Amino acid sequence: MSKTITLRISDKNYKIFKKLAESDNRPLSNFIETSVKKYIEQNIWVDDFEMDEIRNNTELNKSLKRAFSDAKKKKGCFA
Repeated sequence: MSKTITLRISDKNYKIFKKLAESDNRPLSNFIETSVKKYIEQNIWVDDFEMDEIRNNTELNKSLKRAFSDAKKKKGCFA
């Protein structure tokens, strides 16, 4: 179910967002929602290519397993 939120933005940003939404022939709310989702995907999530590199890096995975084991044993220094 969709939720309604209140978002306070400056007049300047409103005009910019509104113009961009209109150029894509989309409602402002949809433009903001998809823009935020794209930001999250690009800056927070690991893409499939990066995940494949991580999974296939045996040395990295060995190191991560050792580190996880040490952390469970409260061994080492965590800064």
